[in-house]
Amino acid sequence: MSLSTTARFVEVEDLHKSYLLPESGRINVLNGVSFSLEAGSTLAVTGHSGCGKSTLLALLAGLDSADHGRITINGSVLTDMDARSLHRFRTAHLSIVFQQFHLLPHLTAKENVCLPLELQGRHCPSEVWHTLLGRVGLTARRDHLPGQLSGGECQRVAIARALAVRPLLLLADEPTGNLDLETGREIADLLFELVEQEQMTMIVVTHNEELAARCSRQLRLAHGVLR
Repeated sequence: MSLSTTARFVEVEDLHKSYLLPESGRINVLNGVSFSLEAGSTLAVTGHSGCGKSTLLALLAGLDSADHGRITINGSVLTDMDARSLHRFRTAHLSIVFQQFHLLPHLTAKENVCLPLELQGRHCPSEVWHTLLGRVGLTARRDHLPGQLSGGECQRVAIARALAVRPLLLLADEPTGNLDLETGREIADLLFELVEQEQMTMIVVTHNEELAARCSRQLRLAHGVLR
């Protein structure tokens, strides 16, 4: 994994995002969001439901476009990229862990883990999925479909899948939100352990204050700005 020597690994400047809703007109979600994050650090973005946390994460992932502002990750300006360059950067350097897991139901655990590499046209040798599933404690469940796994096991597979491309930046959207308290803590332990081992940078959006407190930095999103 190659990291830039710049202190500001992630830099967001004056980010604005709004949506036009048929019933209520234009809604401003982000109103000048700015922050920077050093390589290898962890950031929690908290705030009430509907405040724009997931919108911010989608912009950081290049899954949505901002109305105004600039996003730089490891020296690459995402907001200046065309669709092809953005897709190439996202698939090579970013990974997302979702609240709803988003595993493909017709693929086994090992096939889901291999999917990001295959989408890049890369071969996924057995040692890759075997190692990743081993790190999340699911080697024995490699041939099980998501419907045959518990919620905690599905999230473990999703984390293993996120690590397949060895991302520079891991984005997590309410990663414990669909889990019971004990399982959620186990998943949080696993996330932070793997982030430290891989020397990744992580941004997690969550309403879970216990999870947020484990990050090296916390920011709260309210009225479209971070505080």
